[in-house]
Amino acid sequence: MTVSASLLFSHLCCPHRTSMDAFASPSLREPVSPFISMLWERGSLYESEVVGQLGVPFLDLSVSKGDEKEAKTRGAIARGDTLIYGGRLSIDELVGEPDLLRREGAGYVSIDIKSGGGTEGGDDDDDGKLKKTYGVQLALYTDILERLGVSAGRYGYIHDVHGDEVRYDLDAPLGPRSSSIAEIYRDAKFQAERVLSGELKTLPAACSVCGLCVWRSSCLKDMRTAGDLSLLPRLGRTTRDTLMPTFPTLKALASADLSAFLGGEKSPFPGVSAESLARFKVRAQLALDPNPKPFFREPVDLPTNRFEVFFDIEDDPLRDVVYLHGFVVRRDGDSATEQFVAVFAEDATEAAERGAFAAAWAFLSQHADHMVYYYSKHERTKYRQLQEKYPEVCSAADVEALFSPGRSFDLYYDAVFNSEWPTMDWSIKSLAKFLKFRWRHADPSGAASIEWFDQWVRTNDPTIKQRIIDYNEDDCRAMRVLVDAMREMEFETLSNE
Repeated sequence: MTVSASLLFSHLCCPHRTSMDAFASPSLREPVSPFISMLWERGSLYESEVVGQLGVPFLDLSVSKGDEKEAKTRGAIARGDTLIYGGRLSIDELVGEPDLLRREGAGYVSIDIKSGGGTEGGDDDDDGKLKKTYGVQLALYTDILERLGVSAGRYGYIHDVHGDEVRYDLDAPLGPRSSSIAEIYRDAKFQAERVLSGELKTLPAACSVCGLCVWRSSCLKDMRTAGDLSLLPRLGRTTRDTLMPTFPTLKALASADLSAFLGGEKSPFPGVSAESLARFKVRAQLALDPNPKPFFREPVDLPTNRFEVFFDIEDDPLRDVVYLHGFVVRRDGDSATEQFVAVFAEDATEAAERGAFAAAWAFLSQHADHMVYYYSKHERTKYRQLQEKYPEVCSAADVEALFSPGRSFDLYYDAVFNSEWPTMDWSIKSLAKFLKFRWRHADPSGAASIEWFDQWVRTNDPTIKQRIIDYNEDDCRAMRVLVDAMREMEFETLSNE
């Protein structure tokens, strides 16, 4: 049994992926998505770029393979080489190929070069936390170094897309109530080994990584056949596993008398409040209803304004560029005469991004009497970042005013979050598709848009640019469809029975 960094990365994303990769028939696999292929390609290009700019001597083992690569790596460590690129080390059940091994003091630390950010979850108020998926890979390399007796310490580094070298201290808790990377690594390794040995049987569960997984269709088919609880929005793998012994299927939950399980605000299920359990039951009923009708579970005051703007951006987090600002403008509720305006950055340069931001800001300023609708806080976060990057375009106060109540409305947090829908999630794609809206592209997603922009940057193909613009226009119109539908929705009080 071999445990690698890539295995642990996949296992943290989805434990069932470990099982499928090991035991499922290859005929069930879908082709790798163009977005994932792009990530691999750009990751390799970025790694080459970083290595080419190291500015210090290093031993290049990237062209070596297998046992030869490992023998050369061990030899370089024995000599005390300062920096090793593309090495390989293994011991016992572990095998790792860190991008860089750097001598620090009397030992070595590992460094992985990533074409993403070194942290995740950051918003307007913090820089985010260390990524577990990156951390377990560094932990595996450190484990190997420790077993070989050549570790400089229990830490490693991620050289991220911003050029920052982010230190990962393996024994430091990720938060006040969180485990450390080292603890997460030990648990992930233990569970992955149990899966590979056949001791632990896993079940598929719907989650955010499913959309780009090669096993997506196979798992979704199995979940639907089983009536899996994770098909419900905001009910993940952990909650599903907690509820399953009592409510093994959607049908069991939908028909349950919850009064037998609830008393006050608590439920007998760890991590599941009485309120959440009641909501999950309603979602199960909606999921099984042949003619489901969404409703508000909390009163929502939708804005009333003759002039409306439905606003959506497209951005590439790997290049750290916002490349499209899209607006659908409607007056007096007349969708037949609404207009779409696209502000496109013609390339991935800061000059193009600044020009597009300035033009988009001018457009919004010219429509100051319009109510602006957007979906979730991403637009607000990116506009705050753009303002910091290009302060001559507008002030921080201007951005706050744009996203203030009365000037704009967050459809997700201010409306959808207080409603119930018969969909697997509350993305604008799922809700609008339920409402019979159709995107022009067969499989629309933000990931697809990023991959198209990558093609545009490399080719300047006008058909690709138009595909990006069409996708964004559909996103904006989908929000308009959602607003109109929610104006007709009723308010219902949830029952705990």
